[in-house]
Amino acid sequence: MSALPYAHGGPPLRGTLRATPEDFEVDEDLGFELSGSGEHAFVRIEKREANTEWVADRFAALLGLDPTAVGFSGLKDRHAVTRQTFSIHLPGRVDPDWSSLDIEGVRVLEATRHTRKLKRGAHRGNRFVIRLRDVEGDADDARRVIDAIVSQGVPNYFGEQRFGRDGDNLERARALFAGRRMGRSQRGFALSAARSWLFNAVLARRVADGTWNAALEGEVWMLAGTHSIFGPQPLDDTLLARLADHDIDPTGPMWGRGELRTAAVVRELETAAASLEPSFAEGLAGADLRQERRSLRLFPVDFDVRHEEPSTWQLAFWLPSGAFATTLVRELCATDGGQALA
Repeated sequence: MSALPYAHGGPPLRGTLRATPEDFEVDEDLGFELSGSGEHAFVRIEKREANTEWVADRFAALLGLDPTAVGFSGLKDRHAVTRQTFSIHLPGRVDPDWSSLDIEGVRVLEATRHTRKLKRGAHRGNRFVIRLRDVEGDADDARRVIDAIVSQGVPNYFGEQRFGRDGDNLERARALFAGRRMGRSQRGFALSAARSWLFNAVLARRVADGTWNAALEGEVWMLAGTHSIFGPQPLDDTLLARLADHDIDPTGPMWGRGELRTAAVVRELETAAASLEPSFAEGLAGADLRQERRSLRLFPVDFDVRHEEPSTWQLAFWLPSGAFATTLVRELCATDGGQALA
């Protein structure tokens, strides 16, 4: 796919993202209270330049557990400082001395008990603090884009992290759908990358034609802040008012088995986008995945921009689970060095 189009005219700033891990902070928000008792230890950690799955494996190895005994909700960036929770199944066992576990780049912050394992996608969201260094550009244009982000949101693209280094996960997807056998983990990454690519293809078309933030005939809607969907139904003033009030969002497809729920012009657009990579749509339809929907637009909560010094900007905001901070940053700032944005 060509470069993903921008919603607000292109980034007015240039700068460096992730000059150090401390420039990209992620704080996981579980969004639910822990019971304080149960068979699962919920361990909140801070990690620096450490892969989430690697940390889970280290917990299992050091405690003599099967890897399936360790759960986590979200994969967090490696080149960052992140705080997140792991669940560790310890039935009939007392908690170890968590501070004595030697995991490189990891510090245990607290631990408590809970009744259930932490499953993927269970957390409510993440709070980010991101520093952009060596920033250049027009401050007035930047303020215009910041105001647009707050009022209109940004396209809810999947970030490049989803596709692997140099798009490796997309190549795995093509190989998988061509018949190559893969282990469970590799297969999961491949399927996720293919679904995300098709979603981005649909969203990119709607950003390009200015309809990502609008209502089209045949739309399937999502209640803001939930995964509940409804529609399609005839467009009327009530739907348009709810869209303007950020009460509902238009959605795009997360491909799987079964028919698209959309109709009319939206269904035509989604089918056309899928034809760009027919093996993805066909392969996902044959996989053990059902058709799902994802919001086309993303609104940051408590979006705050500060200047730590003239050339260093700090962005702070909260995003719901499954959203990528880089999809917001890319609308404001193109990066030199560090890690490229999707």
